[in-house]
Amino acid sequence: MASVLAPLLELAGVGDAFDAARTAVDAALRHPALRRRGGEAAAESGLRSAVASAALEGHRYEVDDVRSGTVTNPVVQGALRVSAALDGLAARWLSAPRQVLARLHVLAATGCPGVDADSLGRPEPSAATPRLDALCELVIATDRAGPAALRAAVVHGELVALRPFAGPSGVVARAAGRLTLIAGGLDPRGLLAPEVTHLAREPEYVGSANAYASGTPDGVRSWLRHCATAVAAAADDLLVRLDARG
Repeated sequence: MASVLAPLLELAGVGDAFDAARTAVDAALRHPALRRRGGEAAAESGLRSAVASAALEGHRYEVDDVRSGTVTNPVVQGALRVSAALDGLAARWLSAPRQVLARLHVLAATGCPGVDADSLGRPEPSAATPRLDALCELVIATDRAGPAALRAAVVHGELVALRPFAGPSGVVARAAGRLTLIAGGLDPRGLLAPEVTHLAREPEYVGSANAYASGTPDGVRSWLRHCATAVAAAADDLLVRLDARG
């Protein structure tokens, strides 16, 4: 059965960008240091992804400050909780994405100003749309939804466009994208932190996300290429970190 996302790979430069991302990830995951330090590398990626995701919500702190435990900002703490939970949520993501999204929101938004307890884990009424239903169907339909990195980009982009949850909805969107990479088998150990590249290229990230929300072919292409580049850059960053540790 043909992938429902296959037409997206026909957009100019998109297929090549995802092929390059896959090549970069495969090379990084073959690094021999992962046999000894895979858990350490995953923990570091989780920390870096959480700090970057919170920064993209407007709550910017240095990684070392967060690592030290001195940062109590509720959005940062929520992003850390979300990142730590992804491995345990991966299997459920492919069968019960609505439940997982609700859980991600509870983890991300608990304690955040302006988010009352009754709204935790509940999409905003305006976001209960067929588009959200279609997104959840796409997550479940792994056998016909295309490569994991492409699915992750679409999941991420749709959730950024819909902003279905109160408070730090972007943290949920980025976590769902990363969760799709993990559950989809591209990054099963959670070693990649594409959020770091999203933050490093924040104007491009914001601009391409807005372009994706427009629904135009050029807008979608811009977002997909940005996401593919972020995955490839995350793989390159992992290699650099592994080489540095010896």
